[in-house]
Amino acid sequence: MEWVETTAKTLDAAREAALDQLGVAADEAEFDVIEEPRPGLFGRVRGEARLRARVRPAQVRPKQERRRTKRSGGTSTESDASTTDAAPARRSSSKRAAAAPAVADDTRNDTTGAERDTAATTTTDTSTSVTDTTADTTADTSTDTTADTTKESTMSHDDRPESTVTPDEVGAAAVAFMEGLTSAFGATGTVDVRVEGIELDVNVTGSELGLLVGPGGRTLNAVQDLARVAAQRRLGDHETRLRIDVAGYRERREAALSAFARDVAEQVRVSGTARSLEPMTSADRKVVHDVLNEEEGVSSRSVGDDPDRRIIVEPS
Repeated sequence: MEWVETTAKTLDAAREAALDQLGVAADEAEFDVIEEPRPGLFGRVRGEARLRARVRPAQVRPKQERRRTKRSGGTSTESDASTTDAAPARRSSSKRAAAAPAVADDTRNDTTGAERDTAATTTTDTSTSVTDTTADTTADTSTDTTADTTKESTMSHDDRPESTVTPDEVGAAAVAFMEGLTSAFGATGTVDVRVEGIELDVNVTGSELGLLVGPGGRTLNAVQDLARVAAQRRLGDHETRLRIDVAGYRERREAALSAFARDVAEQVRVSGTARSLEPMTSADRKVVHDVLNEEEGVSSRSVGDDPDRRIIVEPS
């Protein structure tokens, strides 16, 4: 994934600027702080916050190994064998303990110290065997659990194995998903994909596709999230960037936002006063920021939290 680098007076402002450039929400990005502002005299702050960010790669769900133990028939685990061996010893010890009073009554005067020592030794050996078996089983289980926990905790984003899925395979999965979804909506359309490196653009063209777009493109955004799950995460891909467009809506929306941003920039330059725009999605804010970055005499920043986050256009 490509990193973008931003600077601002505070870390929060730099983080929000990075989100606007990436066009994603905070939970879909990861950040790396390069430099933090330093406190100066009289409560002032020296320097600027600088960080880099990128779209968070899709995580591959780790496989969980499950140990199965046969309880009946066939072979059993070492713990079962040890417990089976210890059971007869415990039953034998119990029988000897039950028979001891009767023998003591008949041959009380004939019992010697050697016999008592033998009985005590047998009981001690049986108890020791059971204790050792339990301790070994507990130690093995504790060691395996600790090792698995340590292995999972030490895995980071950089240790994640590289994806073996090609962009063409991800694109084919996205096309298949959109074809099925279009049919489920009762619409008729053609789905095609354009692959440029790790950029995948899936376009749906046809008639009566308004339900797939929804008011303000909100349904289309939800459809795009579902397509990413069905194509990228299901295949274990965390490299490509997938975008879904229906009936050319995003292209028309981008053209309209670009013209709107240029008009606002001209108004701010002429009036010399800042202007606050209506709340927008992260994708729309990215389009506006990209256009305003090319306009001279104005600057832009985002304020607020989603879904009420908006852009402020100011004279520079």
